[in-house]
Amino acid sequence: MSCNMLLRLCYLSFLLIFTACTNDPIEVDDNNGNEDNNPPAPDPISAIESTFQGAIDLDNLYNYAQQGIPNYITQDNTRNNPITNLGATLGRVLFYDVNLSVDNTIACASCHQQETAFGDVDALSTGVNGVTGRHSMRLVNSRFAEEVRFFWDERANNLENQTTQPIQDHIEMGFSGQNGEPGLADLFQKLGEKEYYQELFTAVYGDTEITEERMQESMAQFIRSIQSFDTKYDQGRASAPNNNANFNNFTEAENRGKRLFMAPPQMQGISGRTGGGLGCNICHRAPEFDIDPRSRNNGVITNRLDPNQPDFDVTRSPSLRDLFNPQGELNGPLMHDGLFTTIDQVIDHYNEIEGAGNPNLDPRLGRGMMGPGQGGGAGQRLNITMQERADLIAFLMTLSGQNIYFDEKWSNPFQ
Repeated sequence: MSCNMLLRLCYLSFLLIFTACTNDPIEVDDNNGNEDNNPPAPDPISAIESTFQGAIDLDNLYNYAQQGIPNYITQDNTRNNPITNLGATLGRVLFYDVNLSVDNTIACASCHQQETAFGDVDALSTGVNGVTGRHSMRLVNSRFAEEVRFFWDERANNLENQTTQPIQDHIEMGFSGQNGEPGLADLFQKLGEKEYYQELFTAVYGDTEITEERMQESMAQFIRSIQSFDTKYDQGRASAPNNNANFNNFTEAENRGKRLFMAPPQMQGISGRTGGGLGCNICHRAPEFDIDPRSRNNGVITNRLDPNQPDFDVTRSPSLRDLFNPQGELNGPLMHDGLFTTIDQVIDHYNEIEGAGNPNLDPRLGRGMMGPGQGGGAGQRLNITMQERADLIAFLMTLSGQNIYFDEKWSNPFQ
């Protein structure tokens, strides 16, 4: 036997003994020492992850459904559309998405901005084809109201119905379906092509179908989730026996202002108020500070689009909560026409209301009124003093919180 053959047999014997001891298979290098050219494919990134960069995580949703509500808050217009975390999350995306307008420039949040308690800093809001006919009212605490109808003239039967009307408005977002303009069917197709909506609608409803009803449900859930109860008023009310009692955390001026707000005025004919409070609570009812559904026009009848046609149809109002931001500034102009830019102008209006010629003036704001639709009459005269004015403003400022302006669950997820 040759030396080479003997060496080969010895080498093979060594390999057999080594393999038996280690129980490890012998690896064969088929790539001549090169690294693997086909590594495992990474997990695919969802459209939600790539679009929102962590602002929305379906495995870790914000709490919309179980937020704390004070036990003295009793008004709630939710009805048959309870808030869910998934539904409100979809609503948040729709609320901030400019794709809901025909030219991709306007979202619901364009006119209802978080930094102004979801109102607008402009008197009239800008849409895709001009400006709106009325000021965009603040949406804060929209849920906590006996009034279920929405818009200044209450033309929407509920919040769900309200949410898609601006989308279908020629001026606001443009999907009117009239005069050759695209309609809702075009919007559904447009949104359906967005992969993040495919994932979101599937998560909420089990499939990718987009309908007006589903959009209304989810957007209404998000809007109703926007609440403000971290105010100085709520801190005082939590330990008070009722709305009328003095609040321990209030200053003397704030308690005086609260009494003026809550108590009805003592009126005496043409001379007007001779004592008592200012009667604000008659229409803006504590502790929700929502508008009484029976309220009629408040004496502001300006028509910003047609000055020759008075606007008597305004009978609704947003909550008086968060009139001011944390810096003590008004959250945009007030009233449906946006003409009042200071709280003093509002007080001036209610101090001396011009009621003549207003057939829809609320009888509680007039003198010698025969009732709505009876031709109008003289408006109220409250004879407010400078001290009363200062006290009332001090109280109104206690109705503003902090969290609504900064909480990420109500912020723009596209940023």
